[in-house]
Order: sequence, then C-alpha cells, then structure tokens
Amino acid sequence: MSEGADAGNGTAEAIERAVSVIDGVTGLHGGVFGEIATYLPGGRVNGVRLTDSGGEVHVIVDIGHDLRAVAEQVSQVASEIAGMPIDVTVEDVSLTPRDEDDSAGHQQLSSRDDMTEVKNDG
Repeated sequence: MSEGADAGNGTAEAIERAVSVIDGVTGLHGGVFGEIATYLPGGRVNGVRLTDSGGEVHVIVDIGHDLRAVAEQVSQVASEIAGMPIDVTVEDVSLTPRDEDDSAGHQQLSSRDDMTEVKNDG
C-alpha cells in the first residue's frame, strides 16, 4: 500500500490523537512487524496506515468494553477526519488494572486468534 497525499499534512497524527481518547481504546498497534504505520518527516505514526483511497487503524481495546462497538466508533471518527473509509482492526486486548495503586499500567493479552475487523464500505 502506498501512502496517501493526506498522510503528510498531519491527517495520520490527527487520527492517532482522536482515536487514542476514545473510551475503550488503550493504544494503537503497529502490527506484528511494525508494518502498520504512516511515515512522516522525522517520525512515524504507528497503528495508522493511509492510502489514496482509504486507510487502516489498528487498535488495542480494553477487554471490559464491547470490542465491536469500540471498533465501529474508531472507524467513524477516523473516517470523518480522513474524509475516506477507514478499516479498523482490533489487534489486541488489554486488562485495565482494577487497583488504582497498580502503576504497571495495562496488561497485554495475546489475542491474535480473536482479532476483530471492521470494514468501512464507505
């Protein structure tokens, strides 16, 4: 996939910021080999890949949330920002610690067999 013309003007970064604050999203996921990314001068946006006709966002979702509902919301927000269809893949799930004193953050679960994908048909 080639990067789209909008990738250089901050669209990928705007998607990253907007998606990161959606309730249930605990992070973006760059794929097994870091292949899901948008490359920008001086850096990259992991978990967001844009093309001329669409894009992908790969997220980590808290297990306590409805994975499909979170993925649908991510797709809607990202598609609105990009002005084109964005497909969403839930790459992994995380457990939010119940104890507020737990400074370890989120615990990742391996869930490659249970990936949820939301295709945006436009």
